[in-house]
Amino acid sequence: MKQLIGKDLRLAHRIYLVLAALFICSLVVSNLIFQKFFYWNPFGWFRFELSVGLLPYPITFLITDLVSEIYGRRKANDLVLAGIFASVFSLGIIYVADIAPAIPESAIQDDVFTKVFGATTLAVISSMMAYLFAQFVDIQIYHFWKRVTKGKMLWLRNNLSTFFSQFVDTMSVLLLLCYAGILSWDKFWPLLGAGFFFKVLVALFDTPLLYAGVYIFRRLFRLEQAQEIQID
Repeated sequence: MKQLIGKDLRLAHRIYLVLAALFICSLVVSNLIFQKFFYWNPFGWFRFELSVGLLPYPITFLITDLVSEIYGRRKANDLVLAGIFASVFSLGIIYVADIAPAIPESAIQDDVFTKVFGATTLAVISSMMAYLFAQFVDIQIYHFWKRVTKGKMLWLRNNLSTFFSQFVDTMSVLLLLCYAGILSWDKFWPLLGAGFFFKVLVALFDTPLLYAGVYIFRRLFRLEQAQEIQID
């Protein structure tokens, strides 16, 4: 663990705040837009049926892996807890907005607003339960492989931790949504397979981004392999 001082410490704090802002924004937005589903058929070889809520979600796992690698496990866990708090807070805002009666001249009437955000409360609670578990699993597995490999093979710990945690997250959310009646059970397996496969592809594509981020941090703060920084 490297203790930073002076301008290096201030810079590390600012970067952490930016990463935290991106993480929280991605998490909250994914919970708000999840009800729209789309299909993606790359090169005509497989048709994905996915919630648009999945689009910003992989960003959160990339950020937690980067924070885990550079700032350590505790700061990564702090990030997850901050995201959960932001999601709960957004629920309160949505609840107040939903019960506030719309005036006749309002462009969005109560029935439309409720249709769009009505399932958000249950969805966010379901997502938070699954997400909290999956993210902590991701961080634990990441640091387990970091110890085993002595800081080498970044690609291995990044992908193994993300693959497993993304499967846990996808399965947990779909189970809760199907059990609550938001999705029909006949959609469970297709959405699980497509959602997990999509996340695996994204995880493979974001590995170079993680390498680039770690390289920049190591050059910026003069870190050795597997060395972390302390900003407390």
